[in-house]
Amino acid sequence: QVQLAESGGGLVQPGGSLRLSCVASGFNLANYAIGWLRQAPGEEREGISLITSYSGTTYYPDSVKGRFTISRDNDKNTVYLQINSLTPEDTAIYYCARLSGSRWWQEEDYENFGQGTQVTVSA
Repeated sequence: QVQLAESGGGLVQPGGSLRLSCVASGFNLANYAIGWLRQAPGEEREGISLITSYSGTTYYPDSVKGRFTISRDNDKNTVYLQINSLTPEDTAIYYCARLSGSRWWQEEDYENFGQGTQVTVSA
């Protein structure tokens, strides 16, 4: 059974950092592009980073570029998201998923979402 499981979220002060993990089971993560998406309260879920399967090319929207870093450890079947310089606007549920289409920024082009991990940025 294909599953993705996120962890690492929590409550952090503005300016703080977190490292989120996405552990895959039921498939070889190395063969897939994996993305992180987030959904803030009252907002649609949006793609915020992608790492491709073989070259490891990464993609970010301008809103997180320079603060977020996606990486993968294929031996551990895990993708990470390092998030730095957090602001209250980063408060959201963070999900990982497999890319099934070509639009990494669009929720509709992903499959097999995990259950999500909550990130709350507050003083």
